[in-house]
Amino acid sequence: MSSLNLNKVVLCGRLTADPELKQTQSGIAVVTFTLAVNRRFQSRSADGAQAQQADFISVVAWRQTAEFISKYFKKGSALCVTGSIQTRSWQDQQGQKRYATEVVVDEAMFVDSRNESPAAQGSYTPEAYNNTPAFSTPAAAAPNFEELKADDDLPF
Repeated sequence: MSSLNLNKVVLCGRLTADPELKQTQSGIAVVTFTLAVNRRFQSRSADGAQAQQADFISVVAWRQTAEFISKYFKKGSALCVTGSIQTRSWQDQQGQKRYATEVVVDEAMFVDSRNESPAAQGSYTPEAYNNTPAFSTPAAAAPNFEELKADDDLPF
């Protein structure tokens, strides 16, 4: 039997509410939010009309990733995350066992261009956008290539 273990998730969707940055008792930044991800197919209602369906997925991000998300994204923002699925359980105040399944973010990336982002209508500045952390890549960023001289002396 194979010993293959893989827990990798890639989600692209929109935030259902503004992310709220919190701190643990030990001062670690954490943000939880729900990501609405449209399904690839459409269903038909009883009257025959097509209806788009979405899944609402609980997501949690920690440390610098949490700070990045809370700073640059708000309700309605398109966001792409990679991470893993995590399940946990606890007992509530009534003694009932509760369960949660959520995606723990490893990376978060812009999806909208600067002008399409809801943040562009708020306190967003291009300077802040250009100084984003290394773990995020704006989708509209163009690669910076330099032209190399042609070399007639090829080794083969």
